[in-house]
Amino acid sequence: MKLGFEHSYATLPARFYARVEPAKVTDPQVVIFNRALAAELRLDPDMDARQAAAVFSGNELAEDSMPIAMAYAGHQFGSFVPQLGDGRAILLGEIRDRQGVLRDVQLKGSGRTPFSRGGDGRAAIGPMLREYLISEAMHALGIPTTRSLAVVTTGEQVYRTEILPGAILTRVAASHIRVGTFQYFAARGDQEALQELLNYVIARHYPDAKNADVPALAVLKAITARQAALIADWMRVGFIHGVMNTDNMALSGETIDYGPCAFMDRYDPSTVFSSIDLGGRYSYTNQPGIAQWNLARLAETLLPLIDPDEKKSIELATEAIEGFVAQFETAFLAHMRRKIGLDSAEEGDADLISLLLAAMQKAQADFTLTFSKLSRVADDPSNDAAIHELFNTPADIDGWLKAWRARLVLDPQTPAERAETMRLVNPEYIPRNHRVEAALQAATTGDMQPFNDLLGILQRPYERQRDAAEYTQPAPSSDQKYKTFCGT
Repeated sequence: MKLGFEHSYATLPARFYARVEPAKVTDPQVVIFNRALAAELRLDPDMDARQAAAVFSGNELAEDSMPIAMAYAGHQFGSFVPQLGDGRAILLGEIRDRQGVLRDVQLKGSGRTPFSRGGDGRAAIGPMLREYLISEAMHALGIPTTRSLAVVTTGEQVYRTEILPGAILTRVAASHIRVGTFQYFAARGDQEALQELLNYVIARHYPDAKNADVPALAVLKAITARQAALIADWMRVGFIHGVMNTDNMALSGETIDYGPCAFMDRYDPSTVFSSIDLGGRYSYTNQPGIAQWNLARLAETLLPLIDPDEKKSIELATEAIEGFVAQFETAFLAHMRRKIGLDSAEEGDADLISLLLAAMQKAQADFTLTFSKLSRVADDPSNDAAIHELFNTPADIDGWLKAWRARLVLDPQTPAERAETMRLVNPEYIPRNHRVEAALQAATTGDMQPFNDLLGILQRPYERQRDAAEYTQPAPSSDQKYKTFCGT
């Protein structure tokens, strides 16, 4: 059997990766298969279940696969680790999709590799289904992300804080090259490898940079722009990645590695979900600053490729990285304008948005519900009760509503146009934490129905769906501190 794999990354020098095959598993069974994504990849969406289980567990390799584990380093919570790499992931190859875009197909949880660092290389069903659910929800929200093709149970157990059913995720990405990939070679002083990697990134992701005066600087600027847009996208829906280490920043501009991530219920910019982020390094409000910090680490690896004069190279790289702030702020303000129904720009808009967020924080108002309900009351004060119920007293929001409606008068949209604008940017449904946990708990015991129901809702996040009101509500015990874990 052939799947149409290409192997551009595997043609790079051997020190970029380790050749390794997935470990065989006892009894692979497909628990979910993304037929729509399979069709995008020109795979058979009606693939035989036995064959799919064998291929997406790694028990059977396609004739044209060339499995490798990629090498990379990374700053983890600010501390540099010179060798990380794919410790439980194996890249089977790349597939050219129907648009002609080359996309990685990777197994996650497929056994030990030379980069496992003592780990078992395995994964439990909960974290793999979590990545499937959140990544597909992010895709439906219109946010650049890796995708999930399949989850296969292994018929074996993995040992964490408890004994859990094992599973393997098949992940699809524009590529798995990270900031940490450049750091791996920079830490070794391997400038030849850095140049080869840069050439590869240009060819695969940033072809316009090839003819730039300084290709390395052009790539740095392009990556900075994509990351500014991505973080603004995260924050417009209240998403918190949870572990923004440099090895978790993909140079393609996609969201990657859904470990301790979650969506905010109550609006609080200091919100942290990761059980190990005790200092709040990766809180909601810190995400732009951390992204810029990660980009600075990338810039450090590119300095020799930007200019042989170190001082000049640092000046050029610094200027590129400093541009992140304005790019992020512009993108985020544009998103927030649309979220409150504005198509035009006025000088006081940023202050108006800040006042709303401050009122939401004070009242611990639900982030998603506040904006979805605003879209219902934009031009009809008689419906303000829907907003009032999210705040402690009407007085907490009425002053803002008055200022908001005065601003709407200056906007050129008709009420119908405004309602449509707001509907398209304010989701009705996000992966509510309690819903995600309930679905994963049921799946761990063999019941996939809650998971499939939730996934179906999340695939149409901007549509008001019949009989789905319960999926819009935060947990009854939303005052409890929710924690997430990486699953390793």
